[in-house]
Amino acid sequence: MNINNFFQFLVPKDKKFFPLFEEASSNLIEIATNLHEAVNLPLKEREVLFQKIDALEQKGEDITRQTNLELSRNFITPFDREDIHSLITSIDNVADNLHGAASRMRLYQVDKITKSIRKLTEINLEACQNIDVAVRELRDLKKIKNITDACVRINKLENKSDNVYDKAVLDLFENETDAKNIIKYKEVLSVLETAADKCKSVASVLESISVKHS
Repeated sequence: MNINNFFQFLVPKDKKFFPLFEEASSNLIEIATNLHEAVNLPLKEREVLFQKIDALEQKGEDITRQTNLELSRNFITPFDREDIHSLITSIDNVADNLHGAASRMRLYQVDKITKSIRKLTEINLEACQNIDVAVRELRDLKKIKNITDACVRINKLENKSDNVYDKAVLDLFENETDAKNIIKYKEVLSVLETAADKCKSVASVLESISVKHS
């Protein structure tokens, strides 16, 4: 039994960190779901969902704060302290960017939602669902392959988001003549693509944890 497994054996089934991780990843799915639903609605009907996203993002901040508080209170943790901090922070970064996309759409009164914006919200939703799959395997770390498979899917989705973003920006500069529209659409596209990048960062943390405990 290596030292990591030895300490894990000593720690009772975690009643603090794992529920917080799972709450954070579940909250992430809710944010991504509301955002994807919002971009499929007319402008006037999006505000209710944007308000939900505001509340969910604040909930995510509270979960992150609580996790870091528990980290300061507990000497023995289910796995490396830096990994716990990195995991909850990286999940929060995804939430921040998804919220940022919603905020920009609201601020700039983005009326016409392009296929690229819809596709990027769809990609982010799928990536968040895979984050949740992997996070729920952390409780016993017996099915490492489920974690690594989810991370592979997240990485593929991030590559897909890069392609969608590049084509969307190219199309924007080639076909849009209004400078204001170029600025606001590029900002929305950029923050959505960054959200996918942040999902990849979560996958990197999850892969690191799985390697240490494999």
